[in-house]
Amino acid sequence: MGNYRASRSSAKLPALNGLASMGMASSHRRVRFGSFEMDEIAGELRSEGKKVKLQDQPLQILQVLVERHGQIVTREELRAKIWPSDTFVDFDHGINNAIKRLREALGDTAETPRFIETVPRRGYRFMAALENKDQQIPSLVVLPLENLSRDPEQEYFADGLTEALITNLAKISALRVVSRTTAMHYKRTRQPLPLIARELGVEIVVEGTVLRFGERVRISVQLIEAQTDTHLWAESYERKLQDILALHAEVAQAVAREVQVKLTPQERRQLSGTRPVDAQAYEAYLKARYHWNKLSSDSMRKAVEYFQQAIARDSEYAVAYTGLADCSARLGWWGFASPERGFGAARTAAQKAVKMEPTLAEAHGSLGWAIMHYDWNCPAAEAEFRRALELNPNYTSVPHFFAICLGAMSRFDEAIAEINRVARLDPFSLVVNMTAAAILCYARRFEQAIEHGLRGLELDSNFPPGRWALGLAYEQVGEFDLAIAELQKAVQLSDGQPVYVSALGHIYASAGKKNDARGVAERLVGLSKERYVMPYWLAEIYACMDQKDKAFHWLEEAYKDRSAWLVYTNISPWLDNLRSDPRFDDLLQRMNFPVVPTS
Repeated sequence: MGNYRASRSSAKLPALNGLASMGMASSHRRVRFGSFEMDEIAGELRSEGKKVKLQDQPLQILQVLVERHGQIVTREELRAKIWPSDTFVDFDHGINNAIKRLREALGDTAETPRFIETVPRRGYRFMAALENKDQQIPSLVVLPLENLSRDPEQEYFADGLTEALITNLAKISALRVVSRTTAMHYKRTRQPLPLIARELGVEIVVEGTVLRFGERVRISVQLIEAQTDTHLWAESYERKLQDILALHAEVAQAVAREVQVKLTPQERRQLSGTRPVDAQAYEAYLKARYHWNKLSSDSMRKAVEYFQQAIARDSEYAVAYTGLADCSARLGWWGFASPERGFGAARTAAQKAVKMEPTLAEAHGSLGWAIMHYDWNCPAAEAEFRRALELNPNYTSVPHFFAICLGAMSRFDEAIAEINRVARLDPFSLVVNMTAAAILCYARRFEQAIEHGLRGLELDSNFPPGRWALGLAYEQVGEFDLAIAELQKAVQLSDGQPVYVSALGHIYASAGKKNDARGVAERLVGLSKERYVMPYWLAEIYACMDQKDKAFHWLEEAYKDRSAWLVYTNISPWLDNLRSDPRFDDLLQRMNFPVVPTS
């Protein structure tokens, strides 16, 4: 095993399969050939505007071949670039399969190639003509708007308007917009703008101020060319609070105009289709988002209250319903709420939002996340995520959710590509880093999961989910003392949340400490009489103790309960010893979940 103790202090953000990096490239390349367009930064291949389903390795091969357009790329060069030296796979089978999948996606053949030529005993050559190989797409960050009132009680207002501006700009596909989480990392920073731009790999910085007085608000915005710290444009806007949604759209369109990007007809409709909003409803919405972003269970419950207040004031406020859905889902995922009050309530709220505003990306994303965990319906969830990405390609929550959904269906190369998408737009997100580590763990890429977990500790050593993800990866490589230490710390930091207690239980079981594992299981059963405890967690503990009958008992309880985490049954490393039992396939079939090998 690696010397993880020694490496912790020097851990760097790892690349997922060599694709992710801390910042975003300021030169956004869209390479066209035939009817296809490859977006190198987003890691996507499209045909006539529609995304082509292509796994990670075939897409990486395409990127390498296009980069070396007209030249022979040997199989050994592809191996060195795409298959790490420590990856123990049948390389010949792997590359042959990847080339086959790539040709199928392109409608190409080895016998009569239009795009990829096989050069016998040497390698491959990309032979099609390329168009617009270097297309510059502006990338920008919106720094937190300054609260000119100097009233700390109004911080939520300035933060909320910052988030709203980011959300509206993110709807513009011709822009690359850094996410809110990473942007807020620079709140009250004294770093020079060129330094911030270099850290994030952006060309343009948007900064400004907010002043609220009574029922009116004034926003001043300016654009800065980041590398030279040159002022490009500035404007001030003043509106009644009830017209704030129109103001957001107006500012976003002005920024797009000044950086000379064109809006699609759909984007124009999205930005122009605003309506007046009740001032008190909007204020409640901003307070809700302020608490939502704090991530704790208490803050989630406060956010729920404020979203409900917003809806009470304005029953047609679709984004408030999506916020309510997201809060309920987060409470359900971490086991703070029962399935009915968690993902069940999330599904209901998201369905209302979709009905109210069918073109609202947030609504489709929230609905996908809910039906994935409440109905265990990953294909339907995938359709919702894809629709959300069509409506807003920069909305980071959607590829984040989508990555987990793809992982649940054992499509790990695609899952990693999606979480890369988020990492480019949100490099400082604790949740994104934790999710990346967890996906890699479920994909059995444990060493990479550990690297991400260590990076998460550098971002925030007191973030319990980060400790949780790192502990899971340590467990799988047999570093049980390190795994136990991480989960004990997570339990301590979270004041004993059952999700971390349960993980500590299956780590004890994996380490051979069955008495300790049994004690954790009994503790959770007792706790379930006082509050909700997900039965699925007990199933994993007993599976790791090799007590199969008890494990299946709790899986049945999870099925009756509609436990959210049951959707991960077919990929869970902690249930591996149950897979040969007929009861396992029977459970998956009752869930209408395809039985897909995890190896």
